[in-house]
Amino acid sequence: MALVVIMTRDVAYRYRGFLSSIMLEIAPTVYLSPRMNPGVRERAWEVLADWHEAEPQGSIVMVWRDTNETGGVGIKNLGNPPCELMEIDGMWVSKR
Repeated sequence: MALVVIMTRDVAYRYRGFLSSIMLEIAPTVYLSPRMNPGVRERAWEVLADWHEAEPQGSIVMVWRDTNETGGVGIKNLGNPPCELMEIDGMWVSKR
């Protein structure tokens, strides 16, 4: 089980209700789960992706610990993030 963080921006209110039911809302639109297993993480992402496909507004970013990924972090996003994530020399950087 790994730490999972989801950040939302300009999405419908139902995302907040759903994410608050499975994670802690540590700041407005920032959700955290200290021990979420991969099955729950993938199912939650499927729900978010289905909703976002039906109503493509705002953006969602999910980050979790993944030792198989570059930098040890897995990243998924929906919508247009405020910055572009790039891999340079084995670490993630953001480009604005």
